[in-house]
Amino acid sequence: MHRHSLARAALAAASAAVVATVTGFAATSAGATTSASAAWPPVHGLPGHVFAPYFESYDTSGDLAALSHQSGARYLSLAFLETDQSGSCTAYWNGDTTEPVASSSFGSDIAAIQARGGNVIPSFGGYAADTTNTDIADSCTSVSAIAQVYENVITTYNVPRIDLDVEATSLSDTAGINRRNQAIAQVEAWAAAHHRRIQFSYTMPSTTTGMTAPELAVLQNAIADGARISVVNIMTFDYYIGTTQEMATDTESAAAGAVAQLEALYPQESPARLWRMLGVTEMPGIDDFGAAETFTSADAVTIENWARHAHIGTLSFWALQRDNGGCPGTKGAGTCSGVAQPDWYFSHVFEPFTRGW
Repeated sequence: MHRHSLARAALAAASAAVVATVTGFAATSAGATTSASAAWPPVHGLPGHVFAPYFESYDTSGDLAALSHQSGARYLSLAFLETDQSGSCTAYWNGDTTEPVASSSFGSDIAAIQARGGNVIPSFGGYAADTTNTDIADSCTSVSAIAQVYENVITTYNVPRIDLDVEATSLSDTAGINRRNQAIAQVEAWAAAHHRRIQFSYTMPSTTTGMTAPELAVLQNAIADGARISVVNIMTFDYYIGTTQEMATDTESAAAGAVAQLEALYPQESPARLWRMLGVTEMPGIDDFGAAETFTSADAVTIENWARHAHIGTLSFWALQRDNGGCPGTKGAGTCSGVAQPDWYFSHVFEPFTRGW
């Protein structure tokens, strides 16, 4: 995503071999697979099909509740939570020690959004954290301490889902991957014991044909650890292929590939359930690669219509503060899309995805 530009060219699309391995694992470990993939009941405050764009919590140009109201986006993914230094087991917003997990940090904004019938999805990680060993699961070596951080976020803000943005070097940190999934399983057990419903989503890069081997390995490990992953959210931008892309077409092909891979991971699930498990995150306008990867206003209409008919679970984009036309021709800008557009154009096009279900 913008603050953490993706170097996807470095990720090989060697998915087939891993899918074969995963299929074998699923076939020989039916008990673990069934536990890992059992569907959660509906979560209060979060629709089964939701549009939840990312909000750059480090951007102080507008507060969370106000921009949610102005844009009309009632559900937001709030990025990012990370440690302030490698080795720490304490998460802060953007790794800033003045922004702890507490009601004083975004608490009143989140409560205001919830009072209007919306909610937020706190997100851990992101490219900056994933390349500096400051994602909580990479930084902290205690599974129980990681689980406690997740639980604290859930109880402090009363949120229904935790998002885990895993990319770059976090995709090769096998110890961190295992700790993260073990912590998820612990939190899910805690939630069940306390009659609380909670979901976990993984947000990860994709190619135009689906997930790569490292992303699949994260999900395979989740199955092995008994962690239920409710949403697999693929980032359909920053491909760095070097050619001009039709971004809506790429999204649809990436999604179809990802669902086929999920079918291999969770062979007992129905096609409808697998599509509901899918999330898609776009980058409106010109992404970090440049003009050859431009998600246009027409692409937005195409993808919202496709998402409704495909019955995916989550539709998102990076990021709310970019949803304006203040910098035509600029790639990867943090506060504007790089294309000529009315303010909140992409939000307004995507909002019916939630309202229409």
